[in-house]
Amino acid sequence: MKIGFIIVALLIFFSINSFVIVRGWHSLPPASVLRPLFLVSMIAMFLALLGSMIFGNVMPLPLAKVVSFIGFSYMIIFVYMSVAFLVVDVVRVANYFIHFAPPGMAAFRLWSMVATVSVIAIAMVVGNYKFNHPAVVTLNISADKPKQNRELTIVAASDIHLGISIDKKRLQRYVKLINDQHPDIVLLAGDVSDRSMIPVMKQHMDEELRAIKAPLGVYAINGNHEHYAETPTATADYLKEAGVVVLRDSVCLVDNSFYVVGREDRSNDKRKSLKELVAGLDSSKPRILLDHQPYHLEEAEQNAIDLQISGHTHNGQFFPGNIIVKNMYELGYGYLKKGKTHYYVSSGLGLWGPQYRIGTQSELVVIKLKI
Repeated sequence: MKIGFIIVALLIFFSINSFVIVRGWHSLPPASVLRPLFLVSMIAMFLALLGSMIFGNVMPLPLAKVVSFIGFSYMIIFVYMSVAFLVVDVVRVANYFIHFAPPGMAAFRLWSMVATVSVIAIAMVVGNYKFNHPAVVTLNISADKPKQNRELTIVAASDIHLGISIDKKRLQRYVKLINDQHPDIVLLAGDVSDRSMIPVMKQHMDEELRAIKAPLGVYAINGNHEHYAETPTATADYLKEAGVVVLRDSVCLVDNSFYVVGREDRSNDKRKSLKELVAGLDSSKPRILLDHQPYHLEEAEQNAIDLQISGHTHNGQFFPGNIIVKNMYELGYGYLKKGKTHYYVSSGLGLWGPQYRIGTQSELVVIKLKI
């Protein structure tokens, strides 16, 4: 089944790329140097994408970063170009029947491509800026019946995706941003690593993780990407060595004041139910749930969770992904309260693949929770 899916996915991917390259070639003037330049550029970027996906972990890190950036940038380019060329083809088909611009189709295709390339370039510049400058989102909430007369400062980050693209230097900036919020506790809501622990270990990223300052500790759960690592426990083992408490279907009573409940990612079909995890907990103490993928929100409400923090969606990462995510999930991004339970789904501090936030924003979440 997996092999069949991969073959079908590759066929679709190659077909779309072929469509974009052929349509781009036909849009450019026949006698122009732009045609071979376009062809060579697109093929080179396409090969960079394949190379980064297949050989990224064995390349020297500086080379892997460059190849990865070029290759994943190509994903943005060919997605938007394919949509633009489809629209142009619809106009061409309409013109074939209606003849509203008999002599103008060649010029229309050329100027449509010029406009498409310009819009994509502007979107990518803005999107890269929004990725490189995470917003700090602040949320002020209260447990249903605060009894301890204290405010807890929680700094939550999801989807950091440490690896080749999100390297040690970027992690240093993330740690500084986290520490600047003066957290009592730091919660990492899954996908701390990207897909392989090799580049993480090569760069000794544990040194930066140990630099996070939170008197009540740093806690993390698995996301789906932790299951792509070399072994099922590779990321968790590394995080534990870096002083992070990894909760894998387990609960921790913090400061004898509140619980942090950490669920395994739903891609693990053997994970426990939330009901099992919270059985026997002191009902007078607040419960904070980390669950990477924001499915079945009603479970938290049914199990007296005060606050659920999730990620995974990246808020679609780039348009129109944010619209798709909004329609896929009850809460694809942002804040919601159901009954007595507060929910926050983060767009993520890092990201997977293309280093662009088009129509979305990288973010760190600061939650002021009264308990």
